[in-house]
Parts: sequence; structure tokens; C-alpha cells
Amino acid sequence: MKNIISIALNSWSRQKQQPILLFDSVAAASDVAFILGGQWDGCNGVVMSKCDEVAVNTAANLVDAKWCYSGTCFACLASLKSDELIKRYAAGERNFINANLRCAMLASVKLSEANLSYAKLNLANLSKADLSKVDLTAADLSEANLSAADLSQAYLVRTNLTKTDLQLADLRGANLTRANLSEVNLSHADLRGANLAYSDLRGANFHFSNLSGANLTGAKFIERDLEECLRNNSI
Repeated sequence: MKNIISIALNSWSRQKQQPILLFDSVAAASDVAFILGGQWDGCNGVVMSKCDEVAVNTAANLVDAKWCYSGTCFACLASLKSDELIKRYAAGERNFINANLRCAMLASVKLSEANLSYAKLNLANLSKADLSKVDLTAADLSEANLSAADLSQAYLVRTNLTKTDLQLADLRGANLTRANLSEVNLSHADLRGANLAYSDLRGANFHFSNLSGANLTGAKFIERDLEECLRNNSI
């Protein structure tokens, strides 16, 4: 836990020292980086040594763009097409923070180690996708289809997985601390060694799921669901 807090504080400190600005298009980010002398990340982000919001707003208005800070709780990107995401990933891009992928069709795609933190992926189809080691911190995956997806060692801290289909999903070693998993379908899912501390698991379907070695400290359950977990797993 101390290591997680230390990493979070270090990340927060670096962001405060070098603000990361996210724009609603890749072109806008490139143009604003040029105007303000920032470092364009090749996607929709600009790293600044310091941020003068008046200057940023002026530059954004010049290129008719909207912007927000990295880590805000809303997506500023216009809808990102599935084929565009796949193309960028294949070209080596991994940073898709705050991306708007609502209802995206991404079944069986490979997005391993991508940064999709704060992304909107609600109602998306990610069945059988390779999402191993992906960063989905605070992303919205409510009602998404993640059946048989590979989420091993994924970072899903504070992620919204309400009513998500995770049957047959591989979640071995995944970090789901404080995630919302209410009414999620985890039947036949592999959660061995997963961190579910303080997560909301009320109404979750654990039918034939494997929770061996999972951390359930402080997790919220409906009593009958907890009884089923304890009956079917060695926790």
C-alpha cells in the first residue's frame, strides 16, 4: 500500500512540475505545442514546463480547440474511431488518456500496455481483447463487453465496471483497488492474485470464478455473494 501511495505522489508531483495538457484533437495538440513551446507527445497531449492558462486558452482559441489537464474526470477528446486507435497503436503509440471510445467495436484487438486512464469505454465491445498490463485508472467501462478478455496485470484502480461482462476474463494479478464492480458478471473469470481491496462487488456474479489468493480487504459484498466466494474459493 505504501508503494502505491508513493508512486501516486511521485506521479502527482511530476505532473505539478510539468503540467500535461490534453486537447480535443491530435492536430490541435501539435499546433499548441508549437505556439507555446511545449513538448507534443505525438497524440493529444502537450507537456509544459509551466502552465499559463491565459496563454493556453488564447492558443486553444486560435486553433479552435478545447483542452483540459491530464487526470481530470471527463474526456475532452472527440469520439476516437476504433480503426484510428488500432492504427495508432500499431504505429507504436500507447498514450490514449481521456480518449472517448464509447460504444467502440474493439473485439480481439491488441492494446497491451496502452494507457487508457480516464477513457470512456462504456458500452464498448472488447471481448477477447488483449488488455494485459493496460492502464485503465478511473476509466468508464460500465456495461462494456469484456468477455474472455486478457486483463492480466492490468491497472484498474477506481475503474467503473458496473454491469460489465467479464465472464471468462483473465484478471490474474490485476489491480482493482476501489473499482466499482457492482452487478458485474465474473462467471468463470480468473482472478487469482487480483487486488480487489475496497472494491464494490455488490451484486456481482461469481459463478465458477477463481479468486484464489485475491485480496478482498474492505471489499463490499452482498452477504450471499460472499458466502458463494468463500464456498468456491480458498481466500
